[in-house]
Amino acid sequence: MSDNKFKRKGLAGIQALHRVIYYITCLLIIGGTACKKPFLDVVPDNVATIDNAFTSKTEAEKYLFSCYAYIPVNYDPTYNVGLSASDEVFVLDPTNNIRSTNVLRLNYGDQNTSNPISNYMTGDRDGVACYKAIRDCNIFLENVGNAGKVADLDIDTRNRWMAEVTFLKAYYHFIMFRAYGPIPVIDKNLPISASINEMYVKRQPVDSVVNYIAGLLDAAAVNLPLSIANIASESGRITKPAALSLKAKLLVTAASPLFNGNSDYGAFKNKDGAQLFNTAFSAAKWQRAADACKAAIDLCDAQGIRLYTFPAQTIPLSDTTMTQMSIRNSMSEPWNSELVWGSTSGVTWGCTFLQRCGIGQFDFTNAVASKTGGHPLLGPTIKMAKMFYTQNGVPIDEDKTLDFSNIAALRVATHAERFNIKEGETTARLNFDREPRYYADMGFDRGVWYMANSPSKSDENTFWLMARGSELSQSSPVPIAGFYMKKVVNWHMDWNTVTYPSYPYPEIRLADLYLLYAEALNEVQGPNATVYDYVNRIRARAGLKTVQSAWATYSRNPSKYTTKEGMRSIIQRERAIELCFEGHRYWDLLRWKTASQELSGNITGWVVNGRTAELYYREISFLSRHFVAPRDYLWPIKESDLLANPNLVQNPNW
Repeated sequence: MSDNKFKRKGLAGIQALHRVIYYITCLLIIGGTACKKPFLDVVPDNVATIDNAFTSKTEAEKYLFSCYAYIPVNYDPTYNVGLSASDEVFVLDPTNNIRSTNVLRLNYGDQNTSNPISNYMTGDRDGVACYKAIRDCNIFLENVGNAGKVADLDIDTRNRWMAEVTFLKAYYHFIMFRAYGPIPVIDKNLPISASINEMYVKRQPVDSVVNYIAGLLDAAAVNLPLSIANIASESGRITKPAALSLKAKLLVTAASPLFNGNSDYGAFKNKDGAQLFNTAFSAAKWQRAADACKAAIDLCDAQGIRLYTFPAQTIPLSDTTMTQMSIRNSMSEPWNSELVWGSTSGVTWGCTFLQRCGIGQFDFTNAVASKTGGHPLLGPTIKMAKMFYTQNGVPIDEDKTLDFSNIAALRVATHAERFNIKEGETTARLNFDREPRYYADMGFDRGVWYMANSPSKSDENTFWLMARGSELSQSSPVPIAGFYMKKVVNWHMDWNTVTYPSYPYPEIRLADLYLLYAEALNEVQGPNATVYDYVNRIRARAGLKTVQSAWATYSRNPSKYTTKEGMRSIIQRERAIELCFEGHRYWDLLRWKTASQELSGNITGWVVNGRTAELYYREISFLSRHFVAPRDYLWPIKESDLLANPNLVQNPNW
């Protein structure tokens, strides 16, 4: 093969590398920050051949960890596509105001085919090098699966490691499927004798890709541990509940409108004429998804995985604060009872940065300009603030008892409202009469923010935010829309020392599974007692009435929850609220085929440099966003990859 072919980028180049993998003098090492947690930061030492990487258990374990090292840096919101490309948060002029990452440019319509943002195939422009990850997984499986290698590796450990890497191989395929739809499946690395034509891989039909990934997850689950016994030494390792939960997420995605009966892609074919999308709707896909969700939930239940509730404190707290702490800490309390899969990739540095993007400065004694421990320029939008329910558990535009027609109207907080808004302070109508998740997840001007080191705990005289322009307590800038991601900040964060306790990034938690199950079951059977039950479990933890009671009593559309379409809308909104800032919404909007409505239009916020309430609470637009349908539902493949591999076809309309 010529030197030019060795230099090719894209899928063909990746496959070409398989031919020479045994000749390289050292393994390719994943780039990344030096701050990653040691478990996920260890990669094989420089060795003369691949064989040397599997001469002992110690060396093989290093290669195992290198397979984990490709896991996306979702703990960093500036790289988390699911969060930063959604409508939940926004940063104006990210290059100058926070950092120059490509993912933050997706809101600005900068995706393209010449050099795609967050390229999940090759890892370019802040993407995950999924095919390189799969190649390394295949190398591991081929070598550790060979009983003649790694002689000092006992059978139980061998089987567990093989299962972990099989899961990771499935996960990297899933990441690409979610973005590109039909993808080339790389089950095994090509042998050294492979021909050029064998390297020209083709995209596989959606249904085939889904079945392949599901099969890998089934195989992995057999030998995965039910739980992690030693968090200190094995944090972030894969378990059987994680495998079954990822399968549930995969099958719900595959059953959703983007991939199930989507006529937009009826003409989408490989160059050999093979159909890549099955355009016929299949109810069986929803049933399969529901069954997978229930299997995952049952296993989680057997392992004691439960919706998190905040424990009673030595100094009793109000019911209001206790409810909010249960909501907040379901994400940011380390290794809490709800976590199904927590990623520790980069947790020491990454979750610190996530919290620095979410923290607001409080009004407390000696809040001086030197305390600059936050970078809260990336913050929630007014649209996200409107997403939360009223205190009655229904959307603000459906509540027949509360008027939110003028969200900027000013109002003074009363004594009864002191646990949510600072008593005697003026803030906007939007911030009053909201559900507990609003006060738990959103930081806003004059809003209370309970922390472990809050003063006068007996009466909960907690910290509160002063977010208006030029106020004394603000030595760090206010997010452009005027809201903070309060939910992502661990409640033990200390402004006096500017320290942030770390926690694993919640890739999957139980509330996600509950809502996936309710969604799938609603599509199969329509709303019934079981559908309501799993949604209401989450609402109960959030201090809300049941769906049935809330809509029947307070909604202008009291029968909404009784129809499949109405309950679908309710479940989708529950996901947007319950899982906010956790990186799910963008991918949800794609699979639901609602992104063309939700990701188009003006991004708005308050006038954060306004010094008075009258000047601050004015809604203004920062950007008019455009989602091009159906083009933007599938991500583009890089043009050079298409040129390098004549069998590859581009996604429609790119």
